[in-house]
Amino acid sequence: MGTTYLRQRGGVMESAKIIGCKVENPKGENLGKIESLMLDLSEGRILYAVLSFGGFLGMGDKLFPVPVDALSFRANEKGTLERCILDVDKETLKNAPGYDKDELPDWTDRTYASRVYSHYGSTPWWSE
Repeated sequence: MGTTYLRQRGGVMESAKIIGCKVENPKGENLGKIESLMLDLSEGRILYAVLSFGGFLGMGDKLFPVPVDALSFRANEKGTLERCILDVDKETLKNAPGYDKDELPDWTDRTYASRVYSHYGSTPWWSE
């Protein structure tokens, strides 16, 4: 009974269960939801989970790429994904590298990607 925390590494999960997942911080504050997953097809890896945050009724949301290893996943006793947990406060998220839906970043720019990973205290796989 109760909540099970799934580690971000060492598990298998359908992407459809992650997309749309509500994201909160450990204090229970709503941080938005996962809109998509960005794949690095040349590396065969997930580059980011894309989090929407800051809008009202879906309007004006800003998008924030988040390294998947910065997320934990909370499932119920049946294994159904309930929440994604991102251990940051709202101010840290507001100051994270992000973009508007109409102005996509250059996803191939490793400098941008490194800034994103660094902001969340993660090490990109290409730097390991």
